Amino acid sequence: MAEISLDFQINSSINNVWNALTDSDNLAKWIMENNFKPVVGQKYQFQNEQWNLIVDCEVLVVEEPYKLSYTWVGGPINTVVTWTLKEEDGTTYLHLEQTGFEKEDQAFNGAKYGWANMVEELKKVVEEI
Repeated sequence: MAEISLDFQINSSINNVWNALTDSDNLAKWIMENNFKPVVGQKYQFQNEQWNLIVDCEVLVVEEPYKLSYTWVGGPINTVVTWTLKEEDGTTYLHLEQTGFEKEDQAFNGAKYGWANMVEELKKVVEEI
């Protein structure tokens, strides 16, 4: 099994970053259109019509504002995404883990690259909150 583990620093409060991770409208700005609700057991989808992509998800953990975890199932990927947040001196440290990849293949590398780019968009969304 392979897993993605990435760390980011965002110059904003933990509550603003949490809002960008858990508000459906904000998620649409940096990931994809969705019907997300931060409720354990909630099933939802991320959708991108341009790419003809649908990602099926289910919320597994909501520990506001410190931890969010959900399944991420689409195409060849059947994984779990977990965000962990910690704030120190006005900076939020954001850790991403995506587990469940069978190996470091094209799907793994695409996800790793994709998250790094999407978090740059996340930072822009946080600035607007």
